[in-house]
Amino acid sequence: MHFTKMHGTGNDYVYVNLFEERDLFVDGGVKPEELAILVSDRHFGIGSDGLILVAPSEVADCRMIMYNADGSEGSMCGNGIRCVAKYAYDHGIVKDTEITIETKSGIKKLSLTVEDGKVTYVQVNMGQAILTPAQIPVKAEGEQFVDRPIEVAGKTYQATCVSMGNPHCVIFTEGIDELDLEKIGPDFENHAWFPDRINTEFVEVIDEHTIKMRVWERGSGETISCGTGTCASVVAAVLNGHCKRGEEVEVRIRGGKLYDTYLDSGEVLMKGPATEVFEGTYDTENVQHSDIS
Repeated sequence: MHFTKMHGTGNDYVYVNLFEERDLFVDGGVKPEELAILVSDRHFGIGSDGLILVAPSEVADCRMIMYNADGSEGSMCGNGIRCVAKYAYDHGIVKDTEITIETKSGIKKLSLTVEDGKVTYVQVNMGQAILTPAQIPVKAEGEQFVDRPIEVAGKTYQATCVSMGNPHCVIFTEGIDELDLEKIGPDFENHAWFPDRINTEFVEVIDEHTIKMRVWERGSGETISCGTGTCASVVAAVLNGHCKRGEEVEVRIRGGKLYDTYLDSGEVLMKGPATEVFEGTYDTENVQHSDIS
């Protein structure tokens, strides 16, 4: 199987082109959820936060199918979709700099910055921020879950929950570099209030145009970047009065910086880099086989 290793601000995935490798998955029956676990392993595999398939679409320029490092399928990935856009343009799947990509969370519109024939920067309209608890989902009453208390492992936190195609719980706190996410992250992820599990962002406000974030992602653990997480954090920062709606916010993450804007329309714009690291081939001989749609 031919693959490309790519990352968006350090959020790295193994990318496979289903325009060319579809027979391996359909006729060969490679099971993508198992493949994701194998390729993600940083000692015995390629090493990544998951697997992303770049596939044909009947409703957009191409389709993104993503799997987390534990084999679970994800609905959306902000860093991943930027890299899908770069892959599609750099490999000739698309020729325009304004494109659409189908995801499990709907069709996203992207604008590409091209230098010397290669995409370097991508802006994504991530769509509407979902605030209704039942739609995030969170087991809570009310129209929004903003600055509300939640008890996790015996400690009470003030939380704001947002969905950007996948669920996020944002906690504003100081000293995020000292937090033991390996300990507290799983407690948030598997909390009884979150039936689909949750991604958790711990955010430190620097000023009204700058925040700093660490993230525990469901299915992957702590990652050094999360695109939908930065979007959810900016939305939460606006709702809690830390930042201004309609103004760009720099989000500093361990893998770099992303720039997000919570628009008056309720949509969120995210822009950041997309980087190709290397290409290679992977032996799928030991992967279990079954059909995928």
